[in-house]
Amino acid sequence: MKQLFCSMFVFGFLCLTVFSDEIVVNDWVDQDKQFQKNHNINVSFSPEHTRQVIDSALVLAKRIGTLSGADLTVIDSAIVPLKKLQHTLESVTPEHYESFYLEARKLKRSIVQCHPYLKSLHKLLFITKHDADDPSFHMCDQFYGFTARPGGGLFVLENPLSDSPKLVNLLADSVVEKGRMKGRKLQGGAFLSPEISFDGQTIYFAYCEAKPMDRSWQQEKSVSYYHEWSESRCYHIFRCNADGTGLVQLTDGSVNDFDPCELPDGRIAFISERRGGFLRCGRYCPVYTLFSMEPDGSDIICLSYHETHEWQPSVDHNGMLLYTRWDYVDRDTNVAHHLWTCFPDGRDPRSYHGNYPAKRESRPWMEMDIRAIPNSHRYVAVAGAHHGHAFGSLVLIDQRLEDDGAMSQITRLTPEIPFPEAERKPTQPFMIYGTPWPFSEEDYLCVYDSEAKNRGIYWIDAFGNRELIYRNPTISAHSPMPLSARQRPPVIPAQTTQTARYRNDKQNGDEKASIGIVNVYQSDFDWSTKDSQPVKIKAIRIIQLFAKSTPVPDDPPIGIGKQTNARGILGTVPVEEDGSAFFEAPVGKPIYFQALDEHGRAVQSMRSATYLHAGEQLTCIGCHENKRNNRQGYSATAMAFQRSPSMIRKEVSGSYPLNFVQLVQPVLDKHCVHCHGEQDHPAGHGLQTNHSFDLTGITDAPNGWTRSYHRLAPKYGFYFHSDNGSITHPVHGGSRTTAGHFGASASALRDYLNENHYGVKLLPEERHRIDLWLDANSVFYGTYENPRIQSIGKNTRPALE
Repeated sequence: MKQLFCSMFVFGFLCLTVFSDEIVVNDWVDQDKQFQKNHNINVSFSPEHTRQVIDSALVLAKRIGTLSGADLTVIDSAIVPLKKLQHTLESVTPEHYESFYLEARKLKRSIVQCHPYLKSLHKLLFITKHDADDPSFHMCDQFYGFTARPGGGLFVLENPLSDSPKLVNLLADSVVEKGRMKGRKLQGGAFLSPEISFDGQTIYFAYCEAKPMDRSWQQEKSVSYYHEWSESRCYHIFRCNADGTGLVQLTDGSVNDFDPCELPDGRIAFISERRGGFLRCGRYCPVYTLFSMEPDGSDIICLSYHETHEWQPSVDHNGMLLYTRWDYVDRDTNVAHHLWTCFPDGRDPRSYHGNYPAKRESRPWMEMDIRAIPNSHRYVAVAGAHHGHAFGSLVLIDQRLEDDGAMSQITRLTPEIPFPEAERKPTQPFMIYGTPWPFSEEDYLCVYDSEAKNRGIYWIDAFGNRELIYRNPTISAHSPMPLSARQRPPVIPAQTTQTARYRNDKQNGDEKASIGIVNVYQSDFDWSTKDSQPVKIKAIRIIQLFAKSTPVPDDPPIGIGKQTNARGILGTVPVEEDGSAFFEAPVGKPIYFQALDEHGRAVQSMRSATYLHAGEQLTCIGCHENKRNNRQGYSATAMAFQRSPSMIRKEVSGSYPLNFVQLVQPVLDKHCVHCHGEQDHPAGHGLQTNHSFDLTGITDAPNGWTRSYHRLAPKYGFYFHSDNGSITHPVHGGSRTTAGHFGASASALRDYLNENHYGVKLLPEERHRIDLWLDANSVFYGTYENPRIQSIGKNTRPALE
């Protein structure tokens, strides 16, 4: 057996290593340890595990042998000794367990070497980098330059399957030829998110100088978390030729730009903080969203006006953009960061998967590094955590299937690893896999480490096989991909006027946008009210969300709903008898819609957001329509489309931005304060739980709120929380709104707004004011700026309107 072991040791083995055979053997030993752990076996290199290796190798040989370009001679020469090992395994003694196991491993590896996808892999591009030094251990902070740890580079592994693979530091001799860093080498910093052009000739990537930060401020303030946004502590996008020459800097400034992605028309999509704003639920955490630019770094435009973070754009086979969006409008902060799509010019952002989970534990909390699989309609992604980095388990996503709010669209590619945070905590030990690159539905490149530390590059398949291609013992590898041309998806003509390519001097990017709804009743939910009565929708309300301009959570506390959005009501547009609507819409603003009944009260409300670009003409089939319906050919006979688009009819004072003191307090002063003032009327009942149910506008309540808001909102307002775990709240949680069980129609306050409550008789506009407040999550402040001014009923404009 020793002779067999030695004779087979070189066969199909050295060709896959770069540094030493020991690295590969160590990986096999690690896989054995994982087998022992998963199968509760206390024996190293057990016959059970060796049998599993042999059986899987034989199945793999059969699968690879059916692929075009497979080396059948080598495969056959490995099958014979594998079967010999299989026949003698029953009689092997413990002192030979290790040699039998390693021999089976080497034979299996020689079969992997014959895989046509790997044989055609002449150049493998990747970066090396350390995991982010992220005190918050958070999905957002890992991409801020101040968390970047110095070290790493942009590498190519040439002929990785040959007997003498060559590792090339692609930028070792390259000097920046353009930009602030002109004349300098990219050394000592940190690399992120490489991407290759469709013709295989150009490499885009992000780089941060990662210079030391001045910690004196941190020490002076006695804080444990220090951040810095400066040119040297932010990621910027660079470009070079496939051989490392022609290195130029494309973006710069005190904002992070990263995740470049070539679009089919040659523009570059990327992620940037340029829109401004902060997340609502954490610390100093600037928002980054989708942008695009020309390949020389000019004509930077905003593709996404979403109010919080987005990640990692890529392009599918149809030429559409794929990306991850964090979506938590009036709902749980932690569970909806999934696959979104839009046109390459930013039009029509939509979610066909994952955005409305039924439970926190029902699916991954986050999906990252999403890529389309060649010759398939499915996508591969990393199932990661909210409180963690972009690693975890790997999954396949099939948007053609119905989304059941759980796992109906998801297949586990690496089922041995649970979904971090959604299924197992703490998250760090399960950040195992990352940055998958699909060859097919069955074969992938990715990075992996069983201890979630120093990740190497692996080939894996959908059947549990895994083989190491490259590992550096001192630093992790990231983002492996073939450095070669691939098919360019079709170019989808732009239908906006925002880029220099498509606008002219007259338009200048200021053209208005429009929205058409073919039939609001075309929905995936029941429109019946809580009384099971059919509902008639008469209008659509448009509400704008304002980007958060203050970095501290709940600064100010916008309303009783935890970490809720500031917002303003833009107005309403009519819905025709056939359910259609057609109206002009604002450009560059995050907005959401509510369907209103004949009383002007919301029957249904979005808990997400969309936006429009200059010149965009957005068409929706309905309200939460079935997403698998064909969207073509619906508009020909819609009544609203036979006329010019409606103008948005503005709402009453105090609605934009929404200001409780302007909008609601006048009604309370007129009808309520005479009983519910500082000294309640002794005969008061109903709302009065004690003699201090004060509905005056005096602003000495907590959070700068009025006494009236402080008394009314918690029990009698209608609101959803937007904090960690709010999905589980029976009243103020969930993922989607139930038609007829929302806002003013569902609020406990409605029983006190009529003559049954001590003869209260509100004028239609007065009742409408209270309805607006209840339908808009019962907020107090309308913006994040000047809360003191707002609390006395004066207007203030949002800084990021």
